[in-house]
Amino acid sequence: MAAKEGVRLQHESGWRLLALGMETKKSSLIINLAARNNKIEQSCASIGSSLDSMRLKRTAGQGQRASESLYTRVEGKRPGVQDRKSLKRPLPPSESEFGAALRSGALEAAERAAVESDPFQLNRRKDAMKPNGNAALPRPPRSSELPAPRSLRAVRVRVPAGTRAHRSFRHRGRNSAKLGAALASLAAAAVLLAALVGSRSSPGPATAPLPGAAEQPAAPGAGSAGLGPVAVPPAAQLPAAPAASELPSVSVYLTKTGGIETLPLEQYVTGVLAAEMPADFELEALKAQAIAARTFIVRRLADGDRSGVPVKGADVVDSVDHQAYLSSKELDKWPELGKSEQLAKLRRAVEETKGIIMTYHGKPITATFFSASGGYTENSEEYWSLKLPYLRSVPSPWEKTVNPSFKQTVTISMNELFAKLGLKTPALPVTASVKDKEPSLSSAASFQIKAYTAGRSVKSMLINDHSFTGRELREKLGLRSAQFTMRLDGDNVQITTYGNGHGVGMSQWGAHGMAKQGYTTTQILKHYYTGISFEQASALLKS
Repeated sequence: MAAKEGVRLQHESGWRLLALGMETKKSSLIINLAARNNKIEQSCASIGSSLDSMRLKRTAGQGQRASESLYTRVEGKRPGVQDRKSLKRPLPPSESEFGAALRSGALEAAERAAVESDPFQLNRRKDAMKPNGNAALPRPPRSSELPAPRSLRAVRVRVPAGTRAHRSFRHRGRNSAKLGAALASLAAAAVLLAALVGSRSSPGPATAPLPGAAEQPAAPGAGSAGLGPVAVPPAAQLPAAPAASELPSVSVYLTKTGGIETLPLEQYVTGVLAAEMPADFELEALKAQAIAARTFIVRRLADGDRSGVPVKGADVVDSVDHQAYLSSKELDKWPELGKSEQLAKLRRAVEETKGIIMTYHGKPITATFFSASGGYTENSEEYWSLKLPYLRSVPSPWEKTVNPSFKQTVTISMNELFAKLGLKTPALPVTASVKDKEPSLSSAASFQIKAYTAGRSVKSMLINDHSFTGRELREKLGLRSAQFTMRLDGDNVQITTYGNGHGVGMSQWGAHGMAKQGYTTTQILKHYYTGISFEQASALLKS
């Protein structure tokens, strides 16, 4: 009987020692877990500040609401397959075996070795001891609850139901790896998104033209369609009209008859207006054209310029070399032709702008004008060699809506094109015979636009290794403007032009479009001629 009581006491003492040891190790485990959790939460907080959408929600794993067994290794290596099988079905030891193990201190050494080798496996909560000092000790274990006896490989501990299980750091390490991979993917996506946004916000590299085809200009002709509201200068006050005696006369060389017609300045302006602009244009556009025509001739008179005049005694010729002009005899026939209203409208435009010219820093400007732009006017130096501060490229989107001949396409044969350019027609390439298909000149020719002007016209073009300016191509091929595209069609070339004229100064169709939208004469002129002022011609000619 005494022997049994001694065994029982030994069992009870062993269990109490085991419980105290596990409580101690559990406390150190909780401290280590808290420290590691703090480090992880600090890292996640720093990441979450920049990635609000990736806020990390860390929650402790929910323990299984059931009684479960925890095996703690007592050797320095993980149990093998056979070991795990033996742990699943432990053989119940006899009381004498357990007592011998307890007396030899093997249980305490096994528990200590298990904690030192893998402390995070002992993360089960133990029942707290009752506060009463006389609390009953744990009952002796049943044989089915005793640990496996095979070399004391593991200690099986029964954990009460409802105990909360803590995730191991091995599991958390895998989650951290997944988090790192997710953050790396997010960073790569951010870099890709920035690259895509950058490619949208900045212009991409120019694409090389296809062999044998002409490169398309930047927004050819259609540049006017994509323009937003154009900033037009405010209206200005025109100076008072002078007395008729204060204005000079003009001598015009008539190219058809070879004679010279001398007439007052305002009558000359009326003849130019009739020849240069359709009478059915808006009145404000006609008045703008009258001021431009008057400025042109006053500048020549003030400078004593007689250039381009074939005979002595004339100030200007009646052709487009200077300004187109209809003589007084031709205008006198307009009433007979049913154009009385048109003639009256022209005379009104001249009368309402009598003597007014445009000046820049007190001097008459070179008031160039042309028929219609392709969406923009040109800088003076990109058509002529002289750079003038008031002849700058400006947007002119109004032609596309009012000019019926805004866009025109002509077809010219390859042989004719090369002949007009003074080039030798390229030889046909030597190719293998293809059924029902013969080689064409287009496969041997090469067209490449190299540069554009500020007004979107062709600045330079390479044709079979020969370089031409846009102005040269316009004049040699008889094109309406230097804003064009080319497309090869067999042995022919289709050339599409936009606008009409050299493109420098005021666009006449543009002025008409502006007047239809309610712009005044001074607004039209100040838009096409940058930084100009208005003065009376009589004051300049007297000085």
